[in-house]
Amino acid sequence: MSTQKIYKAVVRVAKRRILTVDNKVCYLDIGAGRGELINLIGSILPIHAQACDYHTERFENQQVPIDKIDLNQQPLPYHDEYFDLVTCSEVVEHLENFRATIKEIYRVLKPGGIAILTTPNVLNVKSRIRYFTSGFYNLFGPLPVKNDKLYSTDGHITPIPYFYLAHALVNANFQNIELDIDKRQWSSTCGTIVFSPFLALGRLFFSRSENLKFKTITDLNREHVEKHFTWNILTARTVIVSAIKA
Repeated sequence: MSTQKIYKAVVRVAKRRILTVDNKVCYLDIGAGRGELINLIGSILPIHAQACDYHTERFENQQVPIDKIDLNQQPLPYHDEYFDLVTCSEVVEHLENFRATIKEIYRVLKPGGIAILTTPNVLNVKSRIRYFTSGFYNLFGPLPVKNDKLYSTDGHITPIPYFYLAHALVNANFQNIELDIDKRQWSSTCGTIVFSPFLALGRLFFSRSENLKFKTITDLNREHVEKHFTWNILTARTVIVSAIKA
């Protein structure tokens, strides 16, 4: 589940990206938890809200309808081009196929609608050091097998670096993709400063090999590749990625 800082960051993004409201915003929150994000969005926008979650028993907002759904097995149970705003906070890392869910979000959004997704930032320096030393990203660890129910990672099964989330949005035909964060980690901020020479050297070698040898960086993906080396990505706890349906 999300934290209050993540929810407040999502609200800031929604407030910035939804510029004019003539009527109630038709709003879907995927993975609604207790309904806290819906309440916060409702405090800044006139909304007609809908929620969905696998654990509907946790939902506390009696004024908002909620559907029980397993996104690993089912599509979103809503009509095409129905919502103006869809939020999906701290959900995609729990999914076996997050790209399918992003395509579903695109389907249920109206043209011009806004999607806002959040996921743990596996590219901050703290996470990069953990991956270097253990092979596991921060907040992601060894998974239980079959009936083993001990989840030290709180059900996180799919680490999604920023580029792959942006890539999935682009491939689903979203446009105007923007990156925001919830907060900076003190440990990652210090680590970025300490390891800045190594990070700069690594970026140089990476860019040269990908541009000259493998030619994987193009005009279409360059913006999102370069974000992996930005202060926000190196220091943030959580990434908030928003996009507009074309």
